[in-house]
Order: sequence, then structure tokens, then C-alpha cells
Amino acid sequence: MTSDFSGLGLSDKVTEAVAAAGYTKPTEIQAQAIPHVLQKRDIIGIAQTGTGKTASFVLPMLTLLESGRARARMPRTLILEPTRELAAQVHENFEKYGKNHKLSVALLIGGVSFEDQNRVLDRGADVLIATPGRMLDQFERGRILLTGVDILVIDEADRMLDMGFIPDIERICGLLPARRQTLFFSATMPPEIQKLTSRFLRDPVRLEVARQNSTAETIEQRLVKVSGKPDEKRETLRRLIRAESGLTNAIIFCNRKRDVATLARSLERHGFSAGALHGDMDQKSRMETLDAFKADRLTLLVASDVAARGLDIPAVSHVFNFDAPTHAEDYVHRIGRTGRAGRSGVSITLMGPSDGKYIDAIQKLIQRDIPLADAGGEAQAPAPSRGEDGSEENALAPRGRRGRARRGRTSDNETAEPPARRAASEARPEAEKPAAEPRRRPAERPAAAAPAPEKERRGERPRRARSQDIDDADGPVGFGPDSPVPAFLLRSSRIN
Repeated sequence: MTSDFSGLGLSDKVTEAVAAAGYTKPTEIQAQAIPHVLQKRDIIGIAQTGTGKTASFVLPMLTLLESGRARARMPRTLILEPTRELAAQVHENFEKYGKNHKLSVALLIGGVSFEDQNRVLDRGADVLIATPGRMLDQFERGRILLTGVDILVIDEADRMLDMGFIPDIERICGLLPARRQTLFFSATMPPEIQKLTSRFLRDPVRLEVARQNSTAETIEQRLVKVSGKPDEKRETLRRLIRAESGLTNAIIFCNRKRDVATLARSLERHGFSAGALHGDMDQKSRMETLDAFKADRLTLLVASDVAARGLDIPAVSHVFNFDAPTHAEDYVHRIGRTGRAGRSGVSITLMGPSDGKYIDAIQKLIQRDIPLADAGGEAQAPAPSRGEDGSEENALAPRGRRGRARRGRTSDNETAEPPARRAASEARPEAEKPAAEPRRRPAERPAAAAPAPEKERRGERPRRARSQDIDDADGPVGFGPDSPVPAFLLRSSRIN
């Protein structure tokens, strides 16, 4: 592997920009990929996240684009990204490394005005960076002609192909010239996805600088067992965050978007500097949150998997999986947000009672065991209920001998002293017991009740309590233990 960028065949303008950015030695994927890109070969590049895959195609593309000029609405190169954040990040790379070039770069993503994008396209774009949906929207509006594209880059290829983008990718490839250069880059490439690349690439060079689906050795990985209760799980997360002495900032991943917002609000209420990032947010809010995290104005970024792919925030010290990922490949991408570019990092995954199958799949994928750690800080309180055998009862939700949980709301007095009240009720003479008491024993109910008078059927009697509210009650529902029973409840009914 070459010791610096000057031996890779890049132009002087590019090497100067790289040196100005503070980089002197290429990563392994960069050293292998850049010469092949400059030779205009198709490539499948597989490497761990955080190893510089973006620069592997940005730097040689800048060199190749020094000759030629862009024409209106006819981009010379096309880069497809699965998320808006990744597309914006690649745009930033072109600005950083292309500062010595006079190239026009267009960014087509959702949540941004069409008019601003149209102005760039009308001037002519040397580089078009886009998400598939917005790019096809602009094509259908007649704003883009793709017949002049020389280089196609599909970044995070497995996600682009595996998460519903296949029809869009097929359509886009059909609109491009047949004689083009195509580059695939990803951290993972499952065999079933790799088969699809044969439809888009011609005699590709396969570059695999690390075992597929492996994780960086610089990341310390841990598992922490938690209960399935959301409030206890959030408490454990807070305790872990406080216990990590080396934590400077962290990304916390949730599986569901609604949980992202809930957890972010919970952390803020407990005094943490936290923000949320998920796909349902508008683009302006997403970019503002991400910029605040990059600028250290936010310490904790609670995110969905929209932040798991390719985001380059070098100084992230910790990654927390609040939810174990349901797809094992996502684990590799999530924890790859820390331990980047040779730095050390920590990954902690909270494992609930139903997450065992997901953790097993992850350990099988990465071919290593993840050590189990304690929750840090104070020990967790044991869960009130042990499970289905009923061996341990929850004092706040007593169970009957038949194992049926009590339903409906009860008063504080009923919760606090149910045995005493039941004993007092049984000690009373039969004549003193309220008429509603037999309703607890279905076998003693009368065969049928007399139909209610017409006046009552018209809605003038009080609303009946629902059966689930009174099945296990110790007295008439809606009245305290010392309240008199209304006379109409004691009135006998004739049986026909």
C-alpha cells in the first residue's frame, strides 16, 4: 500500500486539497480503489464503516472531471445515496476536496425547494448527488437528462438494493448510457444482494479490505440486560450514560421513530443535552439537529437507522443501542459511528427479554461473542412479575387463583387492603350483604332479568357499569367502601 496520496495517480489539485484537509496517508480501501477508479473500471468496494469509502470515489472523480465541461440539465456524474443526510455529507466532501476546482455540484434531496435545485441544474452540473425519489421526480418534470452521465456511484449499495430501492435503481440504470463506469461501495454485501450487482456492473473489480460484516477492533462492545418495561429501560440507559467516564458524546439508536422522540424528550427532562433525528422530521429540522451534534451543541443524538449509514462524525465516543437491531447487518453500521479512523469507541447494546434471537444473529454475523456487562451504578430493582407461572405476584395488579389479571381501575383502598375487605364482607350476615354481591358468582345469577320499563330504556336510568369493571370488585363499582348503596340498586326484580 502506498504511503501517501501522491502515488495514487491523483491530480495535483486534489492532492493539495487532501493535504490541506490534514490527511497524509490513504486508508486501505482508498489505496486499492482509487487507481481502479482512475482506470475507469467498475468496482465493488467492501470495507468497514469509518474507513474512508466516500473519499475512495470522491477523490478520483475530481481528477477525472478536470477535463470536460457540464451542459445544462445534463450532469456528468451521478451519485445515489439512500438518505438525505448521506447525500448532504457527500456534497460536503466535494466542497472540501474540490476547493481547487471550479465544478458545479447539485444536491437533489427531499425537503428542499425545487426552484433552488432547478437553478443549479439549468447552469449545468458536473456532479449530481441525489436520493432516488427526488431524482426521479426531477426527471419526470423534465429538469434532468441522464444521457451524459459517465460515472454512476451507488453508495451503501446493500441498503439501496435491499430496502425497497430496487425498482428505482433499475429504472435509473435504464435511463443511463450503457457505456458508463459504475461503482458500488458498502460496509456489507450479503450474497443475495451481490447477485443483483451483476445486472448493473460490467466485469467489476472486487475490493474487500476487511472480512464482510466485521466490526472494528477499536470498538469495545458490551451487552447489558434490561427488563422489558420502557421506564426501567430508560432509567438503565441514563445510569449507563452517567457511569461512562470517557463519554464525550453519543448516538443512541432506537428501532421505531416514535420511540426516538419519546426517548429524546425523556433525556431532556432528566437534564441531558439531547436531540432527535428520524425520517418523519422535516429536512430543516434534521439538518439543524445534525449540525448541532457535530458542533458539540448536543451531547446525545437519539436517532433511527437514518443515522446508521455512512454519517461521518469522527469524534463520537459512544454508541448505545437502546433497541437491539432486528437486522444483524444494521448492528455493524450502527456501532460503526464510533471508533472511526483508528479512534477508540464504546458500543453498548441493551438486551431485553425478547432480544435473544437478535443478539444471537448479530454474534453469528460478526463471528464474535459480545461480553455481558452490568448496568452500572445502582443495581436494578427486580421485576415484580416473574412470568407466566404466576410464582411471583405484582402487588399493584393482584391476580386471582385462576391466574386472571384484574381488569379496570380500582380505588386506592381496594388496592391497599383487599384481603381485609374480603374478610369483612364474608363476616357480615347474608341479609346485610348488598344485592350486587351475587354478581361475583355467575352460577347463582337468575336465568333472566325482567325487561326494564320503557322510561328506563329511553336513557333515564344511570349508565350500567361494564362487566369488566365489576367482575372482580368487592362491592358496587363507583362507590367507596363506606358509602351507602343507593336504593335503586337494592330494588328486587321480578323473574318471568
